[in-house]
Amino acid sequence: PLVALSDLPSFDTSAMDGWAVAGPGPWAVREDGVLAGHAESEPLSDGEAVRIATGARVPADTTAVIRSEHGRTDDKGRLHASRDVGHGQDIRPRGQECRSGDHLLPGGTLVTPAVLGLAAAAGYDTLTAVPRPRVEVLVLGDELLTEGLPHDGLIRDALGPMLPSWLRALGAEVTAVRRLRDDEKALHKAITASTADLIVTTGGTASGPVDHVHPTLRRLGAELLVDGVKVRPGHPMLLARLKDDQHLVGLPGNPLAAVSGLLTLAEPLLRTLSAHPAPEPYALPLQEAVHGHPYDTRLIPAVLRGDFAVPLHYNGPAMLRGIAAADALAVVVPGGARQGQRTELIDLPWAAAGIGVCFT
Repeated sequence: PLVALSDLPSFDTSAMDGWAVAGPGPWAVREDGVLAGHAESEPLSDGEAVRIATGARVPADTTAVIRSEHGRTDDKGRLHASRDVGHGQDIRPRGQECRSGDHLLPGGTLVTPAVLGLAAAAGYDTLTAVPRPRVEVLVLGDELLTEGLPHDGLIRDALGPMLPSWLRALGAEVTAVRRLRDDEKALHKAITASTADLIVTTGGTASGPVDHVHPTLRRLGAELLVDGVKVRPGHPMLLARLKDDQHLVGLPGNPLAAVSGLLTLAEPLLRTLSAHPAPEPYALPLQEAVHGHPYDTRLIPAVLRGDFAVPLHYNGPAMLRGIAAADALAVVVPGGARQGQRTELIDLPWAAAGIGVCFT
């Protein structure tokens, strides 16, 4: 928690350039002036005024500050106000924003530029902060191309370009993206050599002939915390603890299935490692009915239109066309959802935070 180390402001200050005055006018103007950053000046007597700068400490017994544009001096050097002068006007009293010991922000607050400014104003030289979790991405598969068009049974890698930016939007520091062939020894070496807080793998989480994630985790003695889920797409996702301070999230190789695992396993883990509070759950009615899976939950890309969520087509496990246009994932319970039924939504990070890239 951020606790104020001093009153803010720590003394009565002028909120404007002008004159500090005492008692009713007109006022005799002292020859000296009061500037910000200078020691406390002599107190004012009734009927006396002194030039003062914004942020300067007001002299003792000051009644008010008259703005430069609201005062004039006559030929005898006396100050007159062009409008009524209220007691305490344009003075920021000591402790107006906070008192020493006040709790300004709770623990777990994201350190934004404004938070740094507040902390400095409240007296801090340093802050104790939780660092961004370090994440290494391992993209698995012999069939993946990094450029050009698909050919001869090879397909473009969509997850390698997608995951780093998505993980950064979730608060991670991505330290590396490595592409590995379907080779168990290479996977074992990459995992054991990693110093990241979280390793994210893509593909290889099922039980096919070249799916090496499970055998490698067994060989490493990892603890499987989540080994498959009742969610479509994304049911073969997994979460494992490698060491006390290191985890692995295994995402399916199909792109939309990988997004499901990213938002339902990786995001809560990253949020916990970063000490961020969980977002408040919310639901909206569906603008049209959605077919469900008989036994599993479905995650369907959706756009938000006013008070409704509109399910999008192209929501198969290998498809990104729907999620690329989406604001959120709709959580469709087993059996489906009818038109108008309220459905929980999982916001995409750029939809929730206004993050995005414009292409021209």
